[in-house]
Amino acid sequence: MSHVIDKHEKELFGHPVGLYILFFTEMWERFSYYGMRALLTLYMTASTLGTDDRGAGLGWTESEALALYGWYTMLVYVMSIPGGMIADKLIGQKKSVLVGAIILCIGHGVLVLTDTWAFYTGLGLVILGVGLLKPNISTMVGGLYRQGDIRRDKGFSIFYIGINTGSLLATIFVGLVVAEWGWHAGFGLAGIAMVLGLIVYIWGQRFLTHVGNLDSGSKDEVDEVSYPHLYSDLFKSPLQLGISVLLVVLSGIGWYFMDWGYGMLFLFITAIAALMMMIYKELPNQIYKDRFVVMLLSFIMVIIFWGAFEQAGGLMNLYTDEKTNRVLFGYEIPTVMFQSLNAGFIIIFATIVAGIWAKRKLKGKESSSLFKMAIGIIIMGFGFLFMVFAAMEYQKTGTSNLLWLVFAYLFHTLGELCISPVALSFITKLTPVKYASLMMGVYFAATGLGNKVAGIIGESASEFGEYSVFLGILVFTVVIGGLFVAIKKPLIRLTHGAEDNEHDLSHEDNKGPELEKFEEA
Repeated sequence: MSHVIDKHEKELFGHPVGLYILFFTEMWERFSYYGMRALLTLYMTASTLGTDDRGAGLGWTESEALALYGWYTMLVYVMSIPGGMIADKLIGQKKSVLVGAIILCIGHGVLVLTDTWAFYTGLGLVILGVGLLKPNISTMVGGLYRQGDIRRDKGFSIFYIGINTGSLLATIFVGLVVAEWGWHAGFGLAGIAMVLGLIVYIWGQRFLTHVGNLDSGSKDEVDEVSYPHLYSDLFKSPLQLGISVLLVVLSGIGWYFMDWGYGMLFLFITAIAALMMMIYKELPNQIYKDRFVVMLLSFIMVIIFWGAFEQAGGLMNLYTDEKTNRVLFGYEIPTVMFQSLNAGFIIIFATIVAGIWAKRKLKGKESSSLFKMAIGIIIMGFGFLFMVFAAMEYQKTGTSNLLWLVFAYLFHTLGELCISPVALSFITKLTPVKYASLMMGVYFAATGLGNKVAGIIGESASEFGEYSVFLGILVFTVVIGGLFVAIKKPLIRLTHGAEDNEHDLSHEDNKGPELEKFEEA
């Protein structure tokens, strides 16, 4: 039965209606994730005796808590790779999001229980649920727009506002609920939010019939590739063999000298590296291959950015709780609520920053995705300058002003707006449709590795001190960002004009390849 989507049905405020369904789904999912993430290190380090209104915690040391935090936040995103593969090969993006949302509801429900087994089980289910939902819902946003539509970046910025609206609401209300009723009430509120996200997604399916299906995509794209077949050719190239052997050796070193977790991590990286090499080999022409290389190089910026940025949920969270004067007008602000600054700034500045870049693009000024991402790293790095000032003040007076945190979060947010929604859009521009969910999964895995790096850096603060850690992050991020600015021209050439000739393709012209196929059915 054929059906043509009415123009007014498929667009709202100049964007597809499906964008807003995904917006609210992601908003509630991020409420659940960030609400629980904001509690995690505080809950783990809280006394088992429950000496304050928040109740008993796990009584772990800061080093132990930051270590688990790093593993957890890494695995949440690393699982996006199998989540993307499941979507590409088995059930499609739309069903993957649905299954992931259901698993998340169960996981957050388990976290309400006070038993230790429930804590680990709940975290495991959240990891699996996010792995299925996160890469595929982002890929669906890209599928709403056709190639060359300049609104794609702005669409991702609007979607990003949904992410951070959820984060803002979570860090405000979860903090208040925990202060009044305890840790597990906060976990329960996160679960309720995820149920709301699931309801929104199910209700909005009629606006998403043309995106996220297993058989969707342009027929002139790369032929479907069998992932097992890719691995069968692993040892045919000396370079591939050498890289794989090196990673396996690193796995053994990590297993022997560190622990089993690092060994498994290196083995996983080995498998992903092999998969990336095989995909590169199977791409049909040099244009696809060059774009693939640029995309993988951009993931280096992603890892570095999130390795620094995610100090917010770990080291900066603990610093705020222990070393910051949080009293404002006679009221002590709950630690969790400081993380709402990032989300609040994103809601204020997201469309402004996206609009500035779009105007630069239309005027012919430098506004490539690679340039935006490099500038984002530099801006975020300068946010740590304020944390350096905070650490210096603490060393002198025994406390630090909360304004240092406000300015740090402001710069971190502006940097995030230059890299995170831009990277999501960049992937959908460079990736063949057949690999869309997989490569989005690799992006989130890079984000996850950045989260693990953040945990390792946070742990080092106990040895080197916050001042040295914050100063080191500042210097390193500014240098790396400057390096990518310096080499952006040859990298842009390798994209072969993927971002050239972008226009505002609104209303009748806003038909992505999936929508056009649906209307022709």
